[in-house]
Amino acid sequence: MKNLSNTKEILINKMNLVPFNDKENLCIVGPVQLPIKQGDFETTFQWYTWLTVNKEFETKEKVLEYIVDADLASKQQSSVLVYGDFFNGDDAIIRMHSICHTGDIFGSQRCDCGYQLHESMKMVEEHGCGAIFYLANHEGRGIGLFSKSLAYILQEEGYDTVEANHALGFEDDSRSYEEAIRVLESLREKPVTLITNNPKKLAALQSHGLLAHKHIPLWGGLTETNRHYLETKIKKSGHIAEKQLTV
Repeated sequence: MKNLSNTKEILINKMNLVPFNDKENLCIVGPVQLPIKQGDFETTFQWYTWLTVNKEFETKEKVLEYIVDADLASKQQSSVLVYGDFFNGDDAIIRMHSICHTGDIFGSQRCDCGYQLHESMKMVEEHGCGAIFYLANHEGRGIGLFSKSLAYILQEEGYDTVEANHALGFEDDSRSYEEAIRVLESLREKPVTLITNNPKKLAALQSHGLLAHKHIPLWGGLTETNRHYLETKIKKSGHIAEKQLTV
């Protein structure tokens, strides 16, 4: 049988508790070496994940005790893939990627999310230094997977993606980047260049002084089935169009 005290020591050495707000800490775990293979693309990332915990869990040992009864499997936790010397590198690129169950996992052509995720991973590896933040509470721009399915039903009846969210009683976009930014601050002190078309993501990093002077646009994966969705993001959500969308 493995020594319990040794097991705790192994885990605690890979855990980092950082303050988040008046009531909560973030417990960041990693790095874990994560070999990746997607078609012809193959590399290894350093994987971190994090959990929001109450301030009462002021030690790593208490967090380990908490997770047994926390039912984390029925919730979502976010994570980040890091490549290269992210802490010290002068020029790092990152993507804040919102989870998309349908696009990232199933390859749905109703959006370009799967394309953006996998293309960003390649871009970070080619650049030599960067990170992909995978934000698990961002499904449907913050409305959740179940609500997103209802929004899709409305879209099949002619609503655009913004109108569908509004019809369900939600804002167009209710995502917060504060948790991810706090994790970013714990992993790196220097500014980063953001892979995005979304000015709200740029503004979130800029407000914390973490943004380099430019961003990297990422348009692609356009099909006839997602054209209207992408055009709506430009016209109604303010996404930055670097060029005309063409299939």
